[in-house]
Amino acid sequence: MFKEHAVKLAIAPIAWTNDDMPELGGENTFEQCISEMALAGFQGSEVGNKYPRDPAALRQALSLRQLEIASAWFSAFLTTEPYQATAEAFLKHRDFLWEMGAKVIVVSEQGKSIQGQMTTPLFAEKPEFTEEEWIRLADGLGGLGRLAAEKGMSIVYHHHMGTGIQTAAEITRLMEMTVPEEVSLLFDTGHLAFSGEDYLEVLRSHLPRIKHVHLKDIRPEIVDLVKQEKLSFLQAVKAGAFTVPGDGCLLFGDVFALLAASDYTGWLVVEAEQDPAVANPLEYALKARRYIKERSGL
Repeated sequence: MFKEHAVKLAIAPIAWTNDDMPELGGENTFEQCISEMALAGFQGSEVGNKYPRDPAALRQALSLRQLEIASAWFSAFLTTEPYQATAEAFLKHRDFLWEMGAKVIVVSEQGKSIQGQMTTPLFAEKPEFTEEEWIRLADGLGGLGRLAAEKGMSIVYHHHMGTGIQTAAEITRLMEMTVPEEVSLLFDTGHLAFSGEDYLEVLRSHLPRIKHVHLKDIRPEIVDLVKQEKLSFLQAVKAGAFTVPGDGCLLFGDVFALLAASDYTGWLVVEAEQDPAVANPLEYALKARRYIKERSGL
C-alpha cells in the first residue's frame, strides 16, 4: 500500500504519562515508556515531559532501543502575546528537534485555548478568534515556518479540541491564509471526529499540505457523554473519549488508503491519551500495532 521506506510508525508517550495531567501515569518512568514502545514494534516517539532535553542523553537512550524522535509539541501564543515571545521559545524548540533529527515541528496555537482547563465545558465555551487574531495567527505562523526552514524543517499545524482551530472550516481558513512553503498541516483523526467533522473529507481536501499524521480513535458513547454533561477536554480524556486505532469507531483502512494513494511520506504517530491505570499502555500499544499491520501492511 505505502511505498517502501516512505512511512515510519511512532507512538506518543502521552499514553504512559500525561503532560497536561501529571497524575496520570506519574509512576511510569521515561525508560519504561520508550522500552515498551520498542517492544510493541514502533520505530519512533514524540517527546514527553519526562524525556531528557539534552540531545546526547536522549539519543543514547533511544539508540539502545532503535527509536527515533518524530517531532514534539510546541505551544504558540501568537494571538495573545507579542510575536517575538513565541519566536524566541520556538527557536530553542526548533534547535532541540533539529539536533534529534526531526523534520517537522508540531505547532498549536494556545492563545485563548481551554484544552488545559479542568472544568471549562469543551463545546459550550469553545474559543473563537477575532479577525485581528486570525491575521496575527496566520502572519505569526508564517514567521515560524520561515524560522523552521532555516534548518530544513517544516512546521505542521495541529488542529485541536478546545482551541480556535478545531473545526474543518477553521482548518480550511487557516490553510487559505497561509502558504504551503511556510505552513503545513498535522492531520489528527481523533480530534476531527470528536469535533463532529468528516475526517476523511478533511483528509481529501488538504492532502497536499499534510506532512504529519496522528492516529487516534474515539469512543462515541463517551463523546456523547461529554456533550450531554458539558465536560471539559481533560475530563473527556479521563472518561476515556480517546483510544488507539482499532479500539474505537473510526475507519483507518480508508485513512491509510488515501494517504498511500497520495504518496504520503513521513510519520504516522499513534497518539491516544488515556489513564494508564485503566488502559495499560503496553497492551494498547500492541493492540494499535497489530491493527495498523492488518489495515496497512506496515
